[in-house]
Amino acid sequence: MTMHTPIIARRSPGAQGEKIITLAALAVGGQGGGVLTNWIIDVAEMNGYHAQSTSVAGVAQRTGATVYYVEMCKDTGRTPVFALSPSEGDVDIMIAAELMEAGRAVMRGFVTPGRTTLIASTHRIAAVSEKVVPGDGRADADQVIAAMGLAADQVVAFDMETMATRAGSVISASLFGALAGSGALPFPRDSYEAVIRKSGKGVEASLRAFGLAYDCARGDAPPPATEGVKRRIRTLNIPARLQGDWQALEARLHRLPPDTQEIAGLGLKKVVDYQDIAYGAQYLDMVERAARLDVAPFAMTQAAAKYAANALCYDDIMRVADLKTRASRHQRVRDEVRVKDDQVLHLTEYFHPRFEEFATTLPARLGAWLQRNRRAEAFYTRRLDKGRRIRTDSLAGFGLLWAVSALRPWRRSLLRHRSEMAHVAAWFDTAMDIAAQDRALATEVLANRRLIKGYSDTHARGLSKFDRVMSALPMLRGRPDGADWMRRLRTAALADEKGKALDGALRTVESFAA
Repeated sequence: MTMHTPIIARRSPGAQGEKIITLAALAVGGQGGGVLTNWIIDVAEMNGYHAQSTSVAGVAQRTGATVYYVEMCKDTGRTPVFALSPSEGDVDIMIAAELMEAGRAVMRGFVTPGRTTLIASTHRIAAVSEKVVPGDGRADADQVIAAMGLAADQVVAFDMETMATRAGSVISASLFGALAGSGALPFPRDSYEAVIRKSGKGVEASLRAFGLAYDCARGDAPPPATEGVKRRIRTLNIPARLQGDWQALEARLHRLPPDTQEIAGLGLKKVVDYQDIAYGAQYLDMVERAARLDVAPFAMTQAAAKYAANALCYDDIMRVADLKTRASRHQRVRDEVRVKDDQVLHLTEYFHPRFEEFATTLPARLGAWLQRNRRAEAFYTRRLDKGRRIRTDSLAGFGLLWAVSALRPWRRSLLRHRSEMAHVAAWFDTAMDIAAQDRALATEVLANRRLIKGYSDTHARGLSKFDRVMSALPMLRGRPDGADWMRRLRTAALADEKGKALDGALRTVESFAA
């Protein structure tokens, strides 16, 4: 996601008289919004101001941010009357601890041209509304930044989360520094720093983050560079006894068209890591089959390499248990919550396997019999269909999940694998059959596998959308615009969870096909 060079402006504090200064701050869970508010109250009172703060809590992490509201005025010997919540068009300073929260503040009328100083961090935390979209539901950051520049009198915006992390602190400290550096409040820098020292917790790190943000807000230092997304390169540790088999797979990989070798190599590592060397050979069989029907620039083969790997590496209980017990995941969690050396991390995993997941994780014949047994399903639903919380920081919890992940060698004998492979074969055979006449349409059919992801209810919904999109294939085969319409149907399926856009797109296809 592209981040622009921040717009940084300052306002001369001037004489405030008895004017009430209004300040609102939006922060989500874990960003220290309460700490920031307390610091603002303390610095105001330290400088001879009356101040009052209120807060309205949001709902769960990212369905809504907590709104903190502060009013302050200079002590003139008279007791002021302060409001309890911000009003549209009546906010002098707006602080947003995340970019989309700044956008929400603009939409709610809390940011006013000619009045409001907007202080915002440009980093992103995906909102629930963005996560529930089956495809890429991220809002456009460029549009939000443009709207901020139009709506606010002055804008101070840069990546304060990255700045705080590099200083070993949290974003509340860099927001506090940006507020001080903006000049929106008539208080000297040393009073802000005195408040941080008075807090007595993480003082040195907070002061570092404060100082960096202060200099950036004043324009005395450049904003932190936004780090691009680092592509994860999978590393495999192949046992010595399997080195010969692995080298044979690499030799097959190098015989593929040069344009396809990179993505096929990544797919091969993913598939072997998921199961074993033989599974990697099965994957290359599929890629080679597509390459024989393709021509330069081999777009269809690249699609086959990408989506065949995803199809073969479906999510089941063993896969989930495997990922949750990997050292790399535990290290990532420790990094995200910033666990210190003298702290102990308690990690609880939540599981809720349905009867379907339980039955399909059994050997094929037993699982198929159990699926037909309504009494067994009723017993499972009544007695066992409950959420499980497993502490993977404990030996018992970690050992349980590790034991489940260790069932991987038996995956091919399970009912879930049999059903998945039947579906994968039907999908891939259909694409290869179409490729003889229409490689563009075949490429889109391969890309439709993107609709199927996750497990449990998520997998079921994705499979339903896949089937509905593929139902249009008979109407599109033989049409010169068939590939374009297949792409439009998939885009519509990814646009919303309920599938209303897909309904409309399918009706359009049916209308001209008839």
